[in-house]
Amino acid sequence: MKAKLLISSLLLGTAILAFAKVKDPVIMTINGKDIKLSEFEYLYHKNNEQQLDKETLEQYVDRFVLYKQKVADAEAAGIDTTDLFKREFEGYQNDLATPYITEDTTYRWNFISEAYERSKKEIDIDHFMLPTGANPAETQELLARMDSIRTCVLRGENWADLAMKYSSDPSKARNHGHYGYVSSCTFPYEFENQLYNTPVGSISQPFTTNFGVHMIRVNAVRERDDVHAKHILKLFPKNATDEQKAECKAKMDSIYALLKAGANFEEMAKAESQDNSAQRGGDLGWFGRGRMVKPFEEAAYALADGEISEPFETVYGYHIIKKVAHGMPTIEMMRPMIDRAISRDERTKLITERRLEDLKAKYNYKLNPDFDKYLTSTLQSHGKYDSTYVAQNIKGVKLPMFFYADKSVPVSQLTPQLIEKTLILNTDNAKEYILSKVMNVADGVLTDYNAHELVNSNPEYRNLLNEYRDGMLLFEISNRRVWKAANKDTVGLENYFAEHRDRYNWNEPHFKGIILSAKNDSVLQLVKAAQREMAPDTLTDGLYNRFGNDIRMERMVVKQGENNLADYLAFHVGDKPERRGYEAFMILEGKLINNPEEVSDVRGAVASDYQDVLEQRWKEELAKKYPAKINKKVLKQVK
Repeated sequence: MKAKLLISSLLLGTAILAFAKVKDPVIMTINGKDIKLSEFEYLYHKNNEQQLDKETLEQYVDRFVLYKQKVADAEAAGIDTTDLFKREFEGYQNDLATPYITEDTTYRWNFISEAYERSKKEIDIDHFMLPTGANPAETQELLARMDSIRTCVLRGENWADLAMKYSSDPSKARNHGHYGYVSSCTFPYEFENQLYNTPVGSISQPFTTNFGVHMIRVNAVRERDDVHAKHILKLFPKNATDEQKAECKAKMDSIYALLKAGANFEEMAKAESQDNSAQRGGDLGWFGRGRMVKPFEEAAYALADGEISEPFETVYGYHIIKKVAHGMPTIEMMRPMIDRAISRDERTKLITERRLEDLKAKYNYKLNPDFDKYLTSTLQSHGKYDSTYVAQNIKGVKLPMFFYADKSVPVSQLTPQLIEKTLILNTDNAKEYILSKVMNVADGVLTDYNAHELVNSNPEYRNLLNEYRDGMLLFEISNRRVWKAANKDTVGLENYFAEHRDRYNWNEPHFKGIILSAKNDSVLQLVKAAQREMAPDTLTDGLYNRFGNDIRMERMVVKQGENNLADYLAFHVGDKPERRGYEAFMILEGKLINNPEEVSDVRGAVASDYQDVLEQRWKEELAKKYPAKINKKVLKQVK
């Protein structure tokens, strides 16, 4: 595949449309479509910003024209009308729209800021937990039980004793209901809210999360003080003896001496550390109390910024720490962790709900009163919600369900959201269930409409979206006309090779053939015996059928140095290769050849050259099929 064509598409981008009131003359027309000066000028400057070697305007015009001609060819082929293209493009459209939707960005940033501010404090808590009820009534009973336990604590009963007796938290066996110091982005959002809104010395009211019914007591609050450190580690061997530990210590003493003499800590970590942080120069990033084993934590917190510790021991081995800094990481440093926390809890749902409310207001969303009456009437008439109700009263029904902007959405669009096999006997509950699904439809419809409106209102988003669209089209049409076409055209490849054989000579011999590897010498001897009994044209299939996974065959065309089996067996250089699970090998068939004999011997090189031929033919076809009309006067206006 010619990667340069794809790169070209991404660099070119596509259509940035001018606002109607701005003077924006047509710079060229291709396939009946006008291309405005603003579009061309934007893409020209973007291209030069991304190129090491700046293109002249004349050079860029030629490439721009070719790009537009290829996109026109893709549209003529109907690529943009296929269901696959539409689905993929719609997915990109919604993803690309998210950063431009003010509501999403604002609400998410609010949650990020809140989490960061909360993370500046660590809170010592006791925790009590009961399981979640199987239904709302059972959950209410559990909340009442938790309230009774809270009353017992307030009367003076011991929290730990009650936790050991009644709490369902599995961690109680080791902590007796005392969590110690915790911070934000560790628990579900509702838990976190209770954590940061309960005063010191107080007990929260019972509350629920998806994990159960909870109650917490806040014992103390402290300012967070994290450490950024790097380290070098020499691991103890498994079941290390005192002698092995002493040897490990001696190695670390030598490293410490080099560090004291001025050796670079990061380079020493890369060369000597046995921790997976070695490739990062020993960088462990930021961590707080309770995150590391106690001796490591104590050593890290005791150091001054920039100071290097002497070697010290933990259960893992000997360490040397370099303390980089202490205090509070910046919000930029913590944002990836906070983003992950938001994405996996209810804050994501809250962002979606708030965005939906804003979109409803923005586009004048209104539930159709007649639809509400329709649900009440049809459910009462049918007597329940079931698959028959859906078939008779939802599918194919054109009654507007809700209105937005100047549009409406029919009842029938509810069908994919409803679970037809569900049975709801109470008609009020059934209506509530259906209306909850209306919100799912509204969310999708308004989100898609908002993304569509962004195309008209936001030039930056419009440009980015069109860049993806044209890039997708260019990739697929190039694949059809050049990349895949070259590989599928067996006759064309063979003819091209025959006509240009002198281009594909080698400077050194190659081994061409099949090398067979066997699990051991015994299997290899059986293979050799079988080989004598089989016809050459059925040899490989016959051997696989007889020996299965006990053998492996590799067909290859390689020069010396490209394959260690070929080096050993055909070129007679190097030591016997070690192949895990396959200890014995032989040349099943093959020989040394000085130059390629057929196109398959140099298929990659021939296919690449043949792609250039197809590309040139395509260019000539495009020039005739979609001639460009360039307004030279407007071209002179390009800045």
